[in-house]
Amino acid sequence: MKKIVLGVLALVCFTAGTAALALSGIGGVAATATGNLENVAKLITAASYVAGMAFAVGAVVKFKAHKDNPTQIPIGTPIALLFVGAALIFIPSVFQVTGSTLFGTSGEKAGVTGIASFG
Repeated sequence: MKKIVLGVLALVCFTAGTAALALSGIGGVAATATGNLENVAKLITAASYVAGMAFAVGAVVKFKAHKDNPTQIPIGTPIALLFVGAALIFIPSVFQVTGSTLFGTSGEKAGVTGIASFG
């Protein structure tokens, strides 16, 4: 029974996708995919900023824990957290430099407000 339901669901999805392709054409599908990828880039950028700040705050907490009890928390732990946080915060800038290197002077940098051109 479960296989039949999954088969019918797959058939419905295939039919709906074919109908959407027939109505909008390849160009419409490409434009939709491009729009979705821009949103994924914004999501990755926002998650990078949030995770970087979380790692930086975690590093401060671990520095405090190391100060209180140096035998329990090695100094390498908060230093590693701080470097990981800094790397996550600067990932969008790295993407912009990499884009400029690969695709010329029209590199773009994703920010909190979206895609901003730097060229």
